[in-house]
Amino acid sequence: MIIKLRQWYDNWKIELSEHKYLILVSLMFLVFANIINVYAGNYVDSKDAIPVKDIILDNIPTINLELLFSYGMIFFLSVLLFYVLFFRVKQFHTVAFSFSTLILVRSFFITLTHLGKPSDAAIMTSLPGIYQALNFHNDLFFSGHAALPFMAFLIFRKEKIGPFFLFMTILLSFTVLVMHLHYSIDVFAAFFITYALYIFSQWFSGKYFSKR
Repeated sequence: MIIKLRQWYDNWKIELSEHKYLILVSLMFLVFANIINVYAGNYVDSKDAIPVKDIILDNIPTINLELLFSYGMIFFLSVLLFYVLFFRVKQFHTVAFSFSTLILVRSFFITLTHLGKPSDAAIMTSLPGIYQALNFHNDLFFSGHAALPFMAFLIFRKEKIGPFFLFMTILLSFTVLVMHLHYSIDVFAAFFITYALYIFSQWFSGKYFSKR
């Protein structure tokens, strides 16, 4: 056991050293994407927006799953970060690029159409501190709670952790729907957009990262 742990640690250090510059650049890109996301979220919240009808939401009751909404996402992101950082560090830069691209595209999309959150959306009162800073009201299209875990599933679907990311995709998508925090189109469209961005990220990474 100790020998295997030592071998893992030695391989981890080698992979980290070989990719340290790409990891650094990808982290900077990820920070940039999140800064843009904050500006986009504040922008859409500053605009007048009205709710609209949704044939699916109109036929399901509002259920408050606030803890699952916040801590479920935090748990997913923590597992993703731990897995990539300690078991797939050589892929860290490509994973970070995929998620940064997803965040940037979503930031652009939410600024295009100013719709208000569904009028019967669950009211959240005890979000964690980090969520209070990043929880916007009208950042609807498309759903990050559906897109982020789905991107992780697409990247790691052939690995043992793949079913976990698929489960989190279904769970978090269900959560935002029954809480009426997103319109149904926000959730369903997220899968198609995320898949397209996954294909683009894989192509880009293969073309510009594979030989570095």
